[in-house]
Amino acid sequence: MSEQNEKKSKPVFGVVTSDKMQKSRVVTVEHLVKHPRYGKYMKRQTKLMFHDEKNESRIGDSVLIIPSRPHSARKRFDLLKIVQKAGELVAE
Repeated sequence: MSEQNEKKSKPVFGVVTSDKMQKSRVVTVEHLVKHPRYGKYMKRQTKLMFHDEKNESRIGDSVLIIPSRPHSARKRFDLLKIVQKAGELVAE
C-alpha cells in the first residue's frame, strides 16, 4: 500500500473513569459541539474503553489513547501514555 492510502490515527486525550477490569479501562473524552439552531457550544462526553496491558493507569489519570485493532466487542483503543497521574502536580 502507498503512504497516501494509509490512515493516520490521532491520539485521543481523556481522563480514566473506571479501572475495575483487568487490562481494560474506561476513559471519558470531552469535546465541544455547536448547537444547530442557537450556535452555542456545548460540552459533550464520550466513554471509550482501552487496553492497558500492564494495569498502569488508575481513576483520575490523564491519558493518551490511540485507535487499534479490536480487542473485544467494545474495546478499540490502546494506551499510548499516561500524561498525568491523579493527584500529582505537573513539573515543567
